[in-house]
Amino acid sequence: MKKNHSDAPATTNLVEKIRPLIEYSHQLAREAEKLYTLEVAAIIKDQESDPGRIEHCLDGILGFCFDDNMLLLFKKLCRHYYTIDPVATGEYVYAYKDMWNNDDSGR
Repeated sequence: MKKNHSDAPATTNLVEKIRPLIEYSHQLAREAEKLYTLEVAAIIKDQESDPGRIEHCLDGILGFCFDDNMLLLFKKLCRHYYTIDPVATGEYVYAYKDMWNNDDSGR
């Protein structure tokens, strides 16, 4: 099938329309990073073992794992949680892969 050259302006227009949404999502990620960094640090410092608190935090972070800094927080908390509940931690890893990892980059 021959590609229509008129598709390029439509794609450019779409990118320009969603650019503010992309920028806003990155701003939200910066705010979330500030809050979740404190929470993850407290969980680890206190050697928290309450699955409810840890999973609530992982659930929140998971939504922001498009961002590399948030992904690092997610991994850090997963490493802590693995010592408490390896099965649940594995489920979070699979949830991340299902949600964000659409390639084999090893991210």
